[in-house]
Amino acid sequence: MPIGPFFESIVDWAKVELRPFFRSVADGVESLVDSLTDVLTFFPSALMVVLFALIGFWVRGWKFGATTLLMMGLVAWTPFWEQTMMTLSLVIVSSALALLIAIPIGVLAAENRVVGRVARPVLDFMQTMPAFVYLIPAVAFFGVGVVPGVIATIVFCMPPGVRLTELGIRQVDREVIEAGESFGASPSTILTRIKLPLAMPTIMAGVNQVIMLSLSMVVIAGMVGGDGLGRIIMSALNSVDLAKGFNSGLAVVIVAIFLDRVTDSLAKRTKVARVQASRSKV
Repeated sequence: MPIGPFFESIVDWAKVELRPFFRSVADGVESLVDSLTDVLTFFPSALMVVLFALIGFWVRGWKFGATTLLMMGLVAWTPFWEQTMMTLSLVIVSSALALLIAIPIGVLAAENRVVGRVARPVLDFMQTMPAFVYLIPAVAFFGVGVVPGVIATIVFCMPPGVRLTELGIRQVDREVIEAGESFGASPSTILTRIKLPLAMPTIMAGVNQVIMLSLSMVVIAGMVGGDGLGRIIMSALNSVDLAKGFNSGLAVVIVAIFLDRVTDSLAKRTKVARVQASRSKV
């Protein structure tokens, strides 16, 4: 069955007919990544380390703040601080764009059973597809560089955001929804004032998963010319440079732990706020 050639013909057609669209997408993604990277690398590394430590102190307390200060300070002492900030900007841009797509789709899948049934096998397909396969059409449409890595990352890390958004909305207590309907609330009001706030802890768990998958894919994107630590790791792999590989890998681990703990703490805060709001109503 000529499935592969058929898919290749679709890609060739899209490359020609949708070239202005792909060019505008590439320009927009590049401007976002470059702007955020310029912001993260504008200040000295010591000042940024203190800023990350303050964020850690704000979300989890002084222990995590002190740990962040130590770990980020360690990254600042390696030769790859700028690449680490580049990786962080890639993760932030990819995750933000993925969530802008995933959360509305998750809401629509929760509110419409037909959309939910159609989305479920598509999400299964996306989650079982090997990560490296996403790089092939991304390179075909955008060439090599930062943009295909970001696009492949967006597609790769989107499914958890959709699934957990749908799950969170579906798990909202039916009695709470009926109480809102009894007071004459419109469907849009029930969605924005009842369902989404109550589903926020689950949605935040999806945000955490999106960010973690985004970080892993950004590193893999170094194979197609993606910037940041991914390129350093690929270079270390090609030259079997253990020192470079350890330094860059350590930076990836530290960034992953920092992002995971921050998003996890924000999810717990939303859960606590939901419980307190429900108790105050009672």
